[in-house]
Amino acid sequence: MAYLNGQERAELLEKLRHMKFNRAKGYLNQIDPKARLLYLRNVQNVGEWLTAFELPSLGTRVTLIEDRESSPGPFGRLKTDYHLREVVVEAMPGNRA
Repeated sequence: MAYLNGQERAELLEKLRHMKFNRAKGYLNQIDPKARLLYLRNVQNVGEWLTAFELPSLGTRVTLIEDRESSPGPFGRLKTDYHLREVVVEAMPGNRA
């Protein structure tokens, strides 16, 4: 499969933007059989949880950025809801398309 060019990366971004987190993860694993999870819900900035995928067959790196809401749940425990806020699709260094 060929590397994604700028227009195809923009289409992938638009498609992922409207998905929920688990659906986006599944889709990324489906489109590239060599997909690799770099990190899962890693906190690098305050209030942002990042999940990154490397798609070597497509020459693309995808980062899913989430935020979270905590609310009181049953039995006094906090219930945490993550919401996909932003998607970053960028070319890997070897992708010249």
